[in-house]
Amino acid sequence: MPAGIIFFGTPEFAVPSLKALIERDEKILLVITQPDKPKGRGKNIQPSEVKKIALEYGLSLAQPEKIRDENFIEMLKRLNPEFAVVVAYGKILPKEILEIPKYGCINLHASLLPKYRGAAPIQWALINGEKTTGVTTMLIDEGLDTGPVLLQKEVQIEDEDNAQTLSERLSRVGAELIVETIEKMRKGEIEPKPQKGEPSYAPPLKKEDGKINWSSSARQIFNLIRGTYPWPCAYSFLKNERVKIIKAEVIEGVATPGMIVKAKNELVVGTGSGLLRILLIQPEGKKVMTAKEFLSGRKINEGVDSFC
Repeated sequence: MPAGIIFFGTPEFAVPSLKALIERDEKILLVITQPDKPKGRGKNIQPSEVKKIALEYGLSLAQPEKIRDENFIEMLKRLNPEFAVVVAYGKILPKEILEIPKYGCINLHASLLPKYRGAAPIQWALINGEKTTGVTTMLIDEGLDTGPVLLQKEVQIEDEDNAQTLSERLSRVGAELIVETIEKMRKGEIEPKPQKGEPSYAPPLKKEDGKINWSSSARQIFNLIRGTYPWPCAYSFLKNERVKIIKAEVIEGVATPGMIVKAKNELVVGTGSGLLRILLIQPEGKKVMTAKEFLSGRKINEGVDSFC
């Protein structure tokens, strides 16, 4: 009988992997997730998405404030796990934990490593206009996503994708890859291989990363909008009003960067190359609305007013 699995994970991205293991009747010895944190406008304390699933299925749960806590590490050693599975946990595991599981700690990363090592691989792949990405299972070492690769699966990026939809798709593909990885490791069918190729990095996004530079091409701005949704969102200013651009499309044309060239029933803006038609927009403190709704009741002069 397998010794069982300890699972590290926190956000929605990790949920399909945990569920896939549960549905395959894997013995989940313990689920480790981040402590409850304040969320939303009301800053109410909320459990992580992974905690919700653990509670729903009656799994043992731990939320250590400090991952290096000696008592916590000793508890993990007593569990004598076969595997540790790590999916977007949010903290770097120390060497003491990496050495505990029989087969090591398997991490699911949302890129084709060594591309996009780091915290925001999905967002940066979109921002950079990639056409493909994927998921990788790897053995964790002490570096930042530098461990040997176990399995990889490529995924196409569609024009309709944003960071939310692509994350959802990659999380489902990744869950399948986690299951396949565990099965093949038990059978000795995987040879961990060093990462090959030029590494690139995907640091955490900051709010200011969403600021639109209208001198960029329409395609670059389109990619920024996709890559920063739902957080921090691409944003700009119009008549001193801060607005988030939620969805847009690239169209042909030439105009001064930031200049509003159409503001009747549709909202079209000049860029450094091409035009951008804004489809969904969110004024500060308001709900997301269509461009037509946004324009209703606003005095905007075509060819005069600009985003900045």
